[in-house]
Amino acid sequence: MASRRQVIADDLREQISTGRIKAGERLPSEAQLATRYTVSTPTLRSALAVLQGEGLVEKIHGRGNFVRYPLRRITYVGGGRPSDMATATPAPLRINVRATQLQARGNLASLLRVPTSSPLTEFLCLSYDGNSPHSLAHIYVPRDLAPVEGYDESLWREGLDSRLAQLRPPLAEVQERVTARSPTPSEAAALRISSVLPVLAVTRLSADTTGRVVEAALLVLPGDRADALFTNRTTSEERGTEG
Repeated sequence: MASRRQVIADDLREQISTGRIKAGERLPSEAQLATRYTVSTPTLRSALAVLQGEGLVEKIHGRGNFVRYPLRRITYVGGGRPSDMATATPAPLRINVRATQLQARGNLASLLRVPTSSPLTEFLCLSYDGNSPHSLAHIYVPRDLAPVEGYDESLWREGLDSRLAQLRPPLAEVQERVTARSPTPSEAAALRISSVLPVLAVTRLSADTTGRVVEAALLVLPGDRADALFTNRTTSEERGTEG
């Protein structure tokens, strides 16, 4: 016999899939839904968590639960390309960027291979598909390679990529590590996803010809809409050797 949580989730899912509750529409309050289904608030929230985990519903703090618009797929393209994420549709994302000056500590010092307290600049990039968070990125560069003019929240991510590339030496190596894990509380809040929905976490380190790490990018992509693509191209010499 299905649990009350599952019965509620199934009923709301059916209303969403048939269009009785439309994309972008706010669901009744949790108290109203709990009364309608004659369950406790914790049971009702558990049912909503199922739909949040499926990407059908998102909870916006202080506003309530809303039916999500169809999720846009994210493909992380490996290989150190300037454009590291592609989407299934050409419509541009809205991307907010915030710059902060800080000192290297702990894991950051290890990632960038710099002494503790070395000056860094962090760029926090949060992209939106419409009004829904799409992806999150923390980009760290040595202070001497950061733009001096600063950036406000209206800056497009592509503009930041281009400016950083102008200021740093040519890249000799890009190391990428992709991990599936649970989101941190702050990541789940920023992306408006369930704390039990896995994320695709990408750590990308870029180094110049001297071995200096000139950029460390930590990307977080919701697991219900993300994948990663890596393409290895063999040279004609390698193909001849294999033959």
